[in-house]
Order: sequence, then structure tokens, then C-alpha cells
Amino acid sequence: MSECARSSGPELSGIPGDSRTMKSRVLETGAAMVQDFKPVKQLCAHLNAFHVYANDPTRCVEANHYCAHLTEDVRQCLIYDSPKTNARLIGVEYMVTPRIFRTLPEEERKLWHTHEFEVKSGMLFMPAPVGIAAPAWDAAETAEMEDVIPLYGKTFHMWQVDRGDVVPMGMPQLMGSFTTPESVEKATGGGLDTLLKERDERFGVNYQEKAKKREGIPAVEKHPDADMMWNATK
Repeated sequence: MSECARSSGPELSGIPGDSRTMKSRVLETGAAMVQDFKPVKQLCAHLNAFHVYANDPTRCVEANHYCAHLTEDVRQCLIYDSPKTNARLIGVEYMVTPRIFRTLPEEERKLWHTHEFEVKSGMLFMPAPVGIAAPAWDAAETAEMEDVIPLYGKTFHMWQVDRGDVVPMGMPQLMGSFTTPESVEKATGGGLDTLLKERDERFGVNYQEKAKKREGIPAVEKHPDADMMWNATK
């Protein structure tokens, strides 16, 4: 039975090398005081979900997305294995609106995935900041899901943490999204409860409650060229 890789804590990351010295910490602090880090400061949303390996849909991994809007039609996200300070940067995801997606070549469109099932199932969510009232955050999260549900994503992971790689190894791996309950079953040997129970407990959320709140979000018309990985693995 397969099991998706989960977020790991500092003591479980297994990254090789010596602990950072005082010198490196001082240099980092000094750099942070004088450099502006403009691209990173544009990050405006933290999304949590799971990515599936396009060449092996029995493997999946938890993905914490930190995203920025380049335009109203294009987003770019850094993918980390956890939301912790020492999280490993494992991949990147680009998201585009249907308007942009339709302009892409046919072979290119086959590399992109949809987000409808992630949104409607409650799998995709935004971890709430400390101190924000639940009703206010629920409203903000639902509004964000309305924006995300029509988007197409293209994702590559460079660090296969689920197989225990201590550093990024091999070629980047194309990733996709779960699109049906059956796709979740294929990866986990169980349903959404199997996939999300531990994740939800860790973040203090409930995917079923989120799915209920999103029932009013309209379904989207998905382009037939997207999510091609599932056709290739049937």
C-alpha cells in the first residue's frame, strides 16, 4: 500500500552537513538588513495540498505552496515540504487562467493539471494565521478558492523527499493533482480520510467542513488536454 509523504519536522529532515555556525547566522542577519528580497516579498498566499508523480500516480507528497501573482493571469509558487523554518524547497508550480491556457500548444497543455477536485473536496486549503477569527478566515479562504478553481497548474519537483533523498537527485519530476476519489484511492490505498486525516489533525482543520463551505463554488469547464497523466496511466 502506498502512502503519501508528509511534512517533516526539523529533527526528521535528514539534511546532511554541519549545523550553521555563528558566522553564517551573523552574515545572514546582516544581509537581511541591507538587501531587499523584492521577489520573495511578493509572496501573498500559503496553500497546502498534495502532488502526485505524473510517471507513478501511486506516489504523492504533501506540498506547501507559497505563491505570488505576476499578473491577474499568471501566478508562481515555491513548493516546500513543510511550513517550518527549515523547510526544504522541493519544487515550483506555475498557474495560469483558462484564457492563457487555451493559447498554449497542444503538447504543452498536456503537462498542466486542474484544481477543481482539490478545491471542491476540501483537500486544498490555506493555513490560517494566528489571531484571525475563524469566520473571517473562512470567508477569505473560500474567496481564494473561487479564484483558484479555474486555474491550470504546471509543477515540477526537484527533491524527492518521499523516497528519502537527502539532497535533490536526478531529473525534475512532472507532478499532477488528484482529480477524482479514484485517483486518491490509487495513491493511498484508501480514500480522502486516509490521505488527509493526519494532515488535518496537524493543521487543526477538517477537509469535510471545508468541502461543505465550498458547495456554492460553481464547477468549471476543464479543457480535455489537461490532466493527461491520468489518461496515460489507465
